[in-house]
Amino acid sequence: MLKRLNDALPGLVAGIVFYGTAVELLGVWFVKDKIAFSIGLWFGIAVAIGMAINLASVLWDSVTLGDTKNASRRIIAKSILRYLVVVVLFFIFAYFQIGNLIAAIFGLLGLKIGAYIQPVLEKVKVKLKHKQEEVTM
Repeated sequence: MLKRLNDALPGLVAGIVFYGTAVELLGVWFVKDKIAFSIGLWFGIAVAIGMAINLASVLWDSVTLGDTKNASRRIIAKSILRYLVVVVLFFIFAYFQIGNLIAAIFGLLGLKIGAYIQPVLEKVKVKLKHKQEEVTM
């Protein structure tokens, strides 16, 4: 399903999850409340994945719309809405003290880190596929 929206989206989501796993394995050793850290981190990771999917769907809608004037307005409106939703989600998270807010922010940064990791993961995937094809020949 993710590949239908954007060819790079599955790699981006994989990069976000890879980042979240690395931060979880490293960060859990340095905090006192491990459960709150994990809840906060994975909340942020979930929000980052949601933002990535939303961004891909907005871009897909805008490209298929065809009208550049309406497309640019649609991109701006949905971008503002996406960030408002993130602010509201983080406000609710902090207000009810569900988990560690700093860890949630680190999880949200997974969107940026995932964007940097995605090309590297794609190269590794292509190399592994190429080696596998050599073995089967």
